Amino acid sequence: MVVKNMKENEKNFLFENKIILLTGGTGSFGNKFTELILKYNLESLRIYSRGEYDQYIMNQKFNDNRIRFFIGDVRDRDRLYRAMNGVDIVVHAAALKQVPTCEYNPIEAVRTNIDGALNIIDAAIDNSVEKVIAISTDKAVHPVNLYGATKMVAEKLFIQGNTYAGKRKTRFSCVRYGNFIGSRGSVIPLFKEQEKKGVLTITDERMTRFWLTLDQGVCFVLKSIEKMHGGEIFVPKIPSMTITDLADAIAPEANKEVVGIRPGETLHEIMITEDEARHTKEFFDYFIIEPEFAFWDKVNHVDGKSLSEGYRYSSDINDRWLTKTELRKMC
Repeated sequence: MVVKNMKENEKNFLFENKIILLTGGTGSFGNKFTELILKYNLESLRIYSRGEYDQYIMNQKFNDNRIRFFIGDVRDRDRLYRAMNGVDIVVHAAALKQVPTCEYNPIEAVRTNIDGALNIIDAAIDNSVEKVIAISTDKAVHPVNLYGATKMVAEKLFIQGNTYAGKRKTRFSCVRYGNFIGSRGSVIPLFKEQEKKGVLTITDERMTRFWLTLDQGVCFVLKSIEKMHGGEIFVPKIPSMTITDLADAIAPEANKEVVGIRPGETLHEIMITEDEARHTKEFFDYFIIEPEFAFWDKVNHVDGKSLSEGYRYSSDINDRWLTKTELRKMC
């Protein structure tokens, strides 16, 4: 994984005196994003989320007068319009993300992940926000579960949102990546808890996953905001690991029990399909999936390398694999 911190000359101006809105701001990603973005000389950071208590805890943690807390749901169009007034950059991280939860509550997943995306797009355009970047997932690629399907639709909406913006300055892009090590909902905290009882539950021994740290994920988002023209899907180059190696790295002495794949779960993760590869550019430590619509300027990102026919970026055929030692250092 080669996602690095931004250069000092970028740090000096990129977020200078900007007002940033972060949806879903009290989650694992939101806390790490807040920690890193406050190192910049921004005007203010608006945390938009539903949890009053989580916002209280976050306020105690950071104690920075540049942070503004907004209680609100992305389903609430009017509240989003108010929260985006005067905002320069939106980072959209709010979503229902647990695969089983979305399977059993499909309407709720649609209302948050799809209707919420529509509300973000409309509010950003009408408030003349400069840049909007949405956090997506590998599960949006060839989706086999409802969570992935809603995120696939959200990706399509955000990319096509550049057409809806017309001559206005608002631009939309997405970041697509895999699993955060140690985040809420990650299998790693589960394994650590199960280690106490001596038995780890493995869904399928063949399973592979992409992994990155929260620091790496946030730095990649910041880098993508700086590079975006509007319409791109940014994909970092990150390592893979088998679920069995992951379990051995976390709890080498524990027994392993195979329990079967959960509803909507996949054996492997795909970040770029063979069809997407035809309009994807490769760079040193990331890819850019370019849009296929008329608004896209072909001179954008001309320094990228085209991918070979049939290329697929998948966790089971990755050329970079995490060792158990590397994973332990990252946890």
